Amino acid sequence: MKVRVLGCSGTIGRDSDTTSFLVDDDILVDAGTGVGRLTLDEMCRISDIFLTHAHMDHIAGLPMMVDAVSAAYMGREHTINVHARPETVDTLHRHMFNGEVWPDFSRLPSPRRPAMRFHMLESGQVREVAGRIIEVLPAEHSVPAVGYAVRARRGGAPWWVFSGDTGVCPAFWQRISRMDVGALVIETAFSNRCTELARLSLHLTPDMLAECLELMPPDANYPVYVTHLKPSEIPLILSELKELKERFPERGIGRARIQRLLAGEVIELAGEAVVPMAETVPMPLMPEPDIGNVLAPVAA
Repeated sequence: MKVRVLGCSGTIGRDSDTTSFLVDDDILVDAGTGVGRLTLDEMCRISDIFLTHAHMDHIAGLPMMVDAVSAAYMGREHTINVHARPETVDTLHRHMFNGEVWPDFSRLPSPRRPAMRFHMLESGQVREVAGRIIEVLPAEHSVPAVGYAVRARRGGAPWWVFSGDTGVCPAFWQRISRMDVGALVIETAFSNRCTELARLSLHLTPDMLAECLELMPPDANYPVYVTHLKPSEIPLILSELKELKERFPERGIGRARIQRLLAGEVIELAGEAVVPMAETVPMPLMPEPDIGNVLAPVAA
């Protein structure tokens, strides 16, 4: 199983697309502006989309992608399955697919054969899509939200885990501590100077991430990819992570194999190995601090 990073920025800007991950070639996890990196042919291969929550940076690409795929399949039956919490589906119906902001593709081209079909889910539930297992994970955010863990069905396959947008959520860590995690993607949206804003909006800072990583099992050795960084905060977040690792080498933050996630990367989970393969890595928005090997890419 492989996961291609289409977008992982906390907001937009040149070379900064918002959250979307392509699992193999047929599952999307979130549908932010990163969806625009896909060709029409690639979009047409997607059968299922799993949304973490209804915030715009995670759904912005959904309406136009469904429109594009529906037009490509004109006259032929094709339905994209969109999985989300009931509250997320309700928000999408009321505020996006309402016939005013965008057509209701859950009823078009016909109610019996729509371009997309919503499927409700809740934390703790498990879905299977063509040989991949998707488990819904708890999250704590300003709107109803979830994270996801995905793995190949075959025995011994490791999990790719995505926190979604979340603050400190002990239930998330309790669950993944019982999983064979191959790679963790976790948000770190703000620097420590924005701690109050992060607490109010239920996002993480480096200090809060360090608190979370104390809940990792001591023998955990999977890579931890930080994502959803606000572009203006990137240099400070990375320097604060480096400082924390150097200050607390024996604690969770010090032991964790942390690196910044970049759009264009492909994380391949093969058996017990996790091999990140850089494709087109965007140039940083602004100069970044010298972080040496502390946040270096994970070796194959």
